[in-house]
Amino acid sequence: MAKSLLIVESPTKERTIGPMLGKEFVVRSSFGHIRDLPKKELGVDVEKDFKPTYVNLPKAKKILTELGTLAKNADTVYLATDFDREGEAIAWHLSQALMIPKGKAKRITFHEITREAIRDAVQHPRSIDESLVDAQQARRVLDRLVGYRLSPLLWKKIRPGLSAGRVQSVAVRLICAREEEIEKFKSEEYWTLTALLEKGGSNFSAGLFSKGETKFNKFSFRHKGSVDDVLADLQGATYTVKTVEPKERRRSPAPPFTTASLQQDASRRLHYSASRTMVVAQQLYEGIEVEPGEGPVGLITYMRTDSVTVAKEAQTDATAYVKKTFGADHLPPKPRVYKTKSKGAQEAHEAIRPTLPSRSPESVRKYLEPDQFKMYELIWRRFMASQMADAVFDTVTADIAAKGYLFRATGHTLKFPGYLAVYGEVAEDDAKKDSDDSAKALPPLSPGDPLTLKDLKPEQHFTEPPPRYNEASLVKMLEEHGIGRPSTYAPIMHTIVDRGYVRLEERRFYPTALGRVVDRQLVDHFPEIVNVDFTAKLEARLDDIAESREDWVKVMRDFYVPFEAEIKKAGKGMAKVEMKPEPTDEKCPKCGAPMGILENRLGRYLSCSRYPDCKSTIPVDREGKKIVPQETSEICPQCGKPMVIRQGRGFGGRPNRYLACTGYPDCKTTFSIDKEGNKIIRPKPEPTEFNCEKCKRMMWKRVGKRGPFLACSGFPKCRNIKPFPPKKPDGD
Repeated sequence: MAKSLLIVESPTKERTIGPMLGKEFVVRSSFGHIRDLPKKELGVDVEKDFKPTYVNLPKAKKILTELGTLAKNADTVYLATDFDREGEAIAWHLSQALMIPKGKAKRITFHEITREAIRDAVQHPRSIDESLVDAQQARRVLDRLVGYRLSPLLWKKIRPGLSAGRVQSVAVRLICAREEEIEKFKSEEYWTLTALLEKGGSNFSAGLFSKGETKFNKFSFRHKGSVDDVLADLQGATYTVKTVEPKERRRSPAPPFTTASLQQDASRRLHYSASRTMVVAQQLYEGIEVEPGEGPVGLITYMRTDSVTVAKEAQTDATAYVKKTFGADHLPPKPRVYKTKSKGAQEAHEAIRPTLPSRSPESVRKYLEPDQFKMYELIWRRFMASQMADAVFDTVTADIAAKGYLFRATGHTLKFPGYLAVYGEVAEDDAKKDSDDSAKALPPLSPGDPLTLKDLKPEQHFTEPPPRYNEASLVKMLEEHGIGRPSTYAPIMHTIVDRGYVRLEERRFYPTALGRVVDRQLVDHFPEIVNVDFTAKLEARLDDIAESREDWVKVMRDFYVPFEAEIKKAGKGMAKVEMKPEPTDEKCPKCGAPMGILENRLGRYLSCSRYPDCKSTIPVDREGKKIVPQETSEICPQCGKPMVIRQGRGFGGRPNRYLACTGYPDCKTTFSIDKEGNKIIRPKPEPTEFNCEKCKRMMWKRVGKRGPFLACSGFPKCRNIKPFPPKKPDGD
């Protein structure tokens, strides 16, 4: 009897899903994409309705041969690639490359990798959605046309090796525009006046609010003299409670995570990059063995989604857990239903949630790596909180009279925790708490109560420019404007850093000199390409293709005809820009030639003008000041030369200090150092009895900042790492 073939994208899914289906199924992985447009040519015939030419990827040659044999001998081929447009396109490419007859190919999708979800998907297959394939194909062709037509122009006018992208260029535009805002910003001075008051042994603060009918605003006091006038008026004043207004305030939980909100929260709370967030979430989705002997199971639902829809079964499970753990009073009057706000959201998808809400983070902690546990806990708490009752606060606003002036104090106390019982006292956006959330409880106050003045504090303030984007705020901006889709946020940020258009320094994006030059050329000659609204409208049209409301060829033609005209016009009108180093008075310490400031994705540095004959460089800070190595008493154990403390870039662009030999590049000895600059000597790697499950090589015991761990001896080709001692399947 012929077996059914089920094709997934990743080897991890293959290992997870295989045991769930039994012997009648053969489960194999395609290892991701198997076809794409050719690398060294356009691959799109614009004269024949933008017909793409696809080629098999070199890495797919062996797997396609195996899959072809299995597909030929199978009675049914289930294409179980990811539940999004890209997954639909991969399924279509597989059906084309393997030449699977239509009646034999079955498309299945699932939000979660659990035994029930997989079996249900197999029982309810469908055909490949051609509209979703067209939408993904249109996106790929659009990006290819922009990249292959625009990039050569940048090579000619600026420098070779540059690239432009339909979405990445908009992201760079946002970062450059924010930098321009910061540079043009003029700080304004303003003053506030706060009274420190006491009642019954308890101190509290009240800010100056009004005088008579005049309410003070942020800029009512622009210089110290205006505050001094108020201080003079208040000499000898008595402070009395005028009014006390108690209120009850409710705060509702945030919806469960989408891709964008997960990346934002993971950035704020865990300091994870978007790429790291998606890698760890993918691991949780594809399967972890948490029930000994039962095989791996997906702990979360599909992590590339822009929907906040929740399955009824998950709500029921969450409700039962909350009722049992916290009590029925922690449940809302009726199950919560959230509405997706992002443009073009796919409501057929689900929000990111635990596959089994009653599976608490602590119950699976022993089976998870530290990153996996933190991510699962974040997702689990957010989802459980989203299904719980409001938090209730008792708030008090008190007005205090003093010589015709009015001071206002606010305070609050938590009356009922509601969802905060599981989520903690952290608002959805930690950086934007309202003033009530930062106020403390006031002492008991009643109208007419006299108060004791402890101090009057005038404070000087200056307005601040808008903050530079970090990964969280950039993702939020892209999502709000409908630019890109859940699967593209992390690649966008990786690309613009990797291309050297921006650098990530102390977790903030700074445009490089190259990025600003490229952005200015695109703004001047291709305003629509970097226009936020235009890009968002184009994304909306791609959504319409997916919903069968638009023809993909027409969308391509509407974009390409004016774009090609702009390319020809820019070819003649765009001025050639020569990227020159910023001149300085610094002389090269090796050859004495002048040095200039250059910039790359890692930061700014002084470079010798005789490059490449002299490759001397000196790192500089944002103001152009040299970052001079710090001398130490350490001697290099390899060559005997002195060692110095240097500063490089660590994860997230954070400064990374380390001990380095002055004999570099002949001697490349380095050591990690602690906060005080002391050398950290770690034991040499030790061989172990364990083998890497990915490449079968021996695992070595190494010691890092957080203690010992297992690392594959195949590094850097294989980067598999594990905790030490290794976790056993039963968790002992």
